[in-house]
Amino acid sequence: MPAFVEFIDTVCALHDEVQKSCVLDTRPKLIRVPQLHLLPEWEMYAPEKFHQKLCVPPIVFDHLVACLEPHPILYNNSHNPQLPIAIQLTIFLNGVGHYGNAATMEDLAEWAGVSIRTVYNCFKRVMIAILRHHNDKIHFDLLDHKDQEEWKSLQQWVEGKMCWERHGGFLCVDSTPFNLFQKPGWHGEGFFNKNSNYSLAAQVC
Repeated sequence: MPAFVEFIDTVCALHDEVQKSCVLDTRPKLIRVPQLHLLPEWEMYAPEKFHQKLCVPPIVFDHLVACLEPHPILYNNSHNPQLPIAIQLTIFLNGVGHYGNAATMEDLAEWAGVSIRTVYNCFKRVMIAILRHHNDKIHFDLLDHKDQEEWKSLQQWVEGKMCWERHGGFLCVDSTPFNLFQKPGWHGEGFFNKNSNYSLAAQVC
């Protein structure tokens, strides 16, 4: 009987310990080896690697940093200051320039040596700072001679690549395809996409 009581006490103690710790076995802390320190080296001696990681050449990256520097969202008055603008932009460009498993928050956090929340904050701040320049950088002025030439050149390119119905357009956004419940009877194979589905893609021209 005393052995049984001792056994019950041991089980109760184990139960209490599991409730307090919420885990049965501890996991060692993962080692993070950030690669941000390689970027200045690549910028100077291997610009092709810099471009491969951030999808922009070093000169464009430096220009983006200069454009975003004045925005107040990239600064704070805390005792724990934000990351430098170049680092925040680096994390953002790495994320938007890749897709799939290479663009997950976890992968970016490990690559940059920061937390997942920091990756999210960098994305949010950089996007807000970039959108501030939207109207100044993304526009077509019909009275500007250079914009007129570019507009006509784009329309000619569209006419050469697309069907006649789109000859007057020059801007296009391809959105998520809408899957069809079955293969269309007319030109059915033309609706078969890379995801092995029959679908229609909504486009705004």
